[in-house]
Amino acid sequence: MDTLYHTLAGCKRQERQSQEKLYRQFYPVLFALCRNFFEDKHDIVTAINNGMLKVFANIDRYDPAKGEFFNWMYTTVRNAALTLLRDRKTHAFEYVEIEDKMGLISQENPFEQLSGTDIHVYLMQLPIATRRICSLYYMDGFSVKEIAGSLAISEGTVKWHLSESRNRLKVIFENLL
Repeated sequence: MDTLYHTLAGCKRQERQSQEKLYRQFYPVLFALCRNFFEDKHDIVTAINNGMLKVFANIDRYDPAKGEFFNWMYTTVRNAALTLLRDRKTHAFEYVEIEDKMGLISQENPFEQLSGTDIHVYLMQLPIATRRICSLYYMDGFSVKEIAGSLAISEGTVKWHLSESRNRLKVIFENLL
């Protein structure tokens, strides 16, 4: 942690070596995060770079009293990825608008008993749009309304993707047994 403190101090002084060290240190976890939103490696790296530029530009605003640096950085990069996704939504894929005919969504979290590696493996088997929404809802704790607003889609579509993810994951889990 002492090393992270020194790296952050260097980043606050805009030292290139400190910025590169921070970038390389967290690149693998940020790559995994952005992979939930994009299939193309170029888009993944673009999202990471956009997010890290925001981290470096706003590093003076980070307040250790409000939480861990990793959480602040993770949220910043995730928001940058969502912004990029929203900007590219029409080019990346089309959501099919679906009326909300399913009623309430089950609050069961299919990932509660799994390790991080297992979760990633199972999520990668879902279609990209369903994977994005599933990840935002179950992993990042976004509400249906927040996801709909972030992705500029209807709440009914979000609910359909959550239902679809549960159905597909149920089949995957049943095949494992």
